[in-house]
Amino acid sequence: MNLLRERSALGNKLRRRRRRLCTTVLGLLFVFSFASVETRAAWRGAGDVSAVARETNGVTLTLSSGARAGITFFDLDVVRVRLAPRGVFERDYSYAVWSRDRKTVAALIKETRDTIEITTRVEGAKIVIRRRPFTLTVLDARGNVVVADDAARPVSFDTENGAIEASKRRDELEFYYGFGEKALPTSRQGQVMVNWNTDAYAYAPGVDPIYQSVPFFIALRQGLAYGLFFDNTYRTHFDMGRTAPNRYTFGAAGGELNYYVFTGGEGRTPQKVLGDYTELTGRMPLPPLWSLGYQQSRWSYYPESKVREVARGFRARKIPADVIYLDIDYMDGYRVFTWDKARFPDPPKMLGDLSKDGFRTVLIIDPGIKVDENYSAYAQGRAAGFFHQTKDGREFQAKVWPGVCAFPDFTNPQARAWFGSLYKRHLDEGVSGFWNDMNEPATFPPDTRPPQPSVMHDPAKTFPLDVRHSGDGAPGDHARYHNTYGMQMARATFEGVAKLRPDARPFVLTRAGYAGVQRFAAVWTGDNVPSWEHLQLSLAMLTNMSVSGLPFVGADVGGFVGNASAELYTRWLQAAALTPFYRSHVAANLQEREPWSFGEAHERINRASIELRYQLLPYIYTLFREHEQTGMPVMRPLWFNYPADYNTYAPALALEQFLVGRDLLVAPVLTEGAIKRPVYFPKGDAWIDWWTGARYEGGTTAEIDAPLSRLPLFARAGAIIPVQPAVQHTGEMARAPLSVVVVSGAPQGEGRIHQDAGDGYGYRRSAWRTTTVTQSGDRIRLKHVGDFREARPVSFVEALGMNERPKEIRVDGREAKNVSFARDERRLRLPLPDGASEITFVP
Repeated sequence: MNLLRERSALGNKLRRRRRRLCTTVLGLLFVFSFASVETRAAWRGAGDVSAVARETNGVTLTLSSGARAGITFFDLDVVRVRLAPRGVFERDYSYAVWSRDRKTVAALIKETRDTIEITTRVEGAKIVIRRRPFTLTVLDARGNVVVADDAARPVSFDTENGAIEASKRRDELEFYYGFGEKALPTSRQGQVMVNWNTDAYAYAPGVDPIYQSVPFFIALRQGLAYGLFFDNTYRTHFDMGRTAPNRYTFGAAGGELNYYVFTGGEGRTPQKVLGDYTELTGRMPLPPLWSLGYQQSRWSYYPESKVREVARGFRARKIPADVIYLDIDYMDGYRVFTWDKARFPDPPKMLGDLSKDGFRTVLIIDPGIKVDENYSAYAQGRAAGFFHQTKDGREFQAKVWPGVCAFPDFTNPQARAWFGSLYKRHLDEGVSGFWNDMNEPATFPPDTRPPQPSVMHDPAKTFPLDVRHSGDGAPGDHARYHNTYGMQMARATFEGVAKLRPDARPFVLTRAGYAGVQRFAAVWTGDNVPSWEHLQLSLAMLTNMSVSGLPFVGADVGGFVGNASAELYTRWLQAAALTPFYRSHVAANLQEREPWSFGEAHERINRASIELRYQLLPYIYTLFREHEQTGMPVMRPLWFNYPADYNTYAPALALEQFLVGRDLLVAPVLTEGAIKRPVYFPKGDAWIDWWTGARYEGGTTAEIDAPLSRLPLFARAGAIIPVQPAVQHTGEMARAPLSVVVVSGAPQGEGRIHQDAGDGYGYRRSAWRTTTVTQSGDRIRLKHVGDFREARPVSFVEALGMNERPKEIRVDGREAKNVSFARDERRLRLPLPDGASEITFVP
């Protein structure tokens, strides 16, 4: 616990520094939106339970305030709580919840004079409701309290303005993680947060809110986890013990109190919590393999000759890359779904040539459609009535990049389908993916274009709150649907592309989103800044987004708003090499930001960083398949796999390291000029240095050499990790030999390799192969399942962390040939004949 206290103190220092940057912003947002119950005369408590109606999976309660509450089991280990202040439940529809058939959990209900107890027919969570006043406690399968209402501050609501709020008791040693995209330290206790998607150009650490709203968190208390998801799309807030350390409070500016408690099952594990949350809100379908390669972007690459020059630069220098982005300057006057024919005279020819050289092209698409009667997209949308309207029925218009624009109502399913159909032209031309930006939604003030940073920080820089939305059959205003706008735009893009290209997996990148956006798009951390503090912040942001159900996450390498030093860019490219989404991006009128832009010495290091990404792509791709099946994140904070190790809870430590799957620990250098860094190895496993084979015991800290040319990287003892040689793009992977790295130092281990065509949906039928590699003592076995005929065989086995070459090595009973052993790397390598199934090491 000493390390925990020390690093917690450092984390508190960092938090105090960041709070000074954003106290005014947070305070204004919090006070403006959610004044406390004591200072709002119109607020009243939910009251006592006056009537109980039994349901199949729980109860519906009438409360003395006139409110109605529904307390039900969504699943054995998931409890749902609804409270309608006016006594009438809204339509039970959610943009966050994954629409699929689910079994109803049968509840057992026991009533006494003071309480109502709800359990299930099989062992699971338990709910205890007190009648006077209405409060509830959720217990786990062993009878331990998971969450409990704070009786001193029961559920309350504003009878005039519609706001609602609830409070839970908290333990002093309870830590909180998740909440989606927040520019805050890793652990969220003691924080006040607001969810209101905001275009936050060049945001400083501590600024909140920013681009996305995911009102879900995982709590950790002495090794036990639970989760809570507040499914309300209005402006919401969370006070995680700042105002009162013995409770946390959450609420919304309108709508119902509608939240889910994930008890974590019998083991109360983070994995069970996140698995149940993603079972509710959905999991990302396996993305196309090419989207996991390195991606190069700037605002903007134009004209066509510049795009071709960048592509040639990668191939001539043998630096791997898969994707080139085109920002807004490819368009005709910023009209979406058009080209500037002076800059790009023949898009299909350019896109085809890039494709032949292994490059995919991704285009930016914003929601604003220029008001121009001669522009087909505007004319079609206006004629069909697909654009938002003001409260008095006029077409809502606001300025963005093209000037005055109209905006599709993405809560209208017909408008989504129409917008999705507009991608046909670009798909036919050869575009591979789409990047939805400015979809918080962001607008410019009437007298400001282009925007200035001071304007970009304005949280009110969006639609007026009374703009009308269709709401998929439940019409409402922008105050209600603002946070869903970006998600529903990404949905329109994903579904439109999927319909137009049913045999290809869509790639969509979105800046804004709401819980469940992972079903449609990858996300990134928006307009960050080239600074060492932002590099450090990116790890806190990405790990928290990852445990919020968002697997495909990344930050703009090098920082978007400003120029990066050579060292900062090189360290950032290195640190991001194993993050799920890997893209360099920089704003207009700034430095060249390609991997070769800082001289030959840095180019060599940057090439090696990107090559490491491609070497580990078989492992990363397998992790994305694991996410689709189980909801587990690709990138993880240490505590996610090691909740019993309290040292992993500490803010400073979690800022500095992360896991890739369960088997790789990454400890990037985040400090200018550093060539060494301390690395903490979580308890429960030993760890092997990827480069030297040196062993480090769990629960220890070591000072690790970290020259500019090396990313500190460690493999878990007992892990089995698929790798390949570096390729220039993912299209070359089919011809690259596949290897497995067996990490020594544990009595047994297991690993999997998922293979399929890299695109399309054959893997959901029979066109897949899973290779399971197991190690027990001195024996390694390989087993293959699946019918994917083009699957690569495992051509090599490498043993990492082996101090001595074994006396003898046998493959399927025969002596192995051409075995190499690098003593300084503690790495043995042996080729395998086709069909090999067993390797034996004889000491």
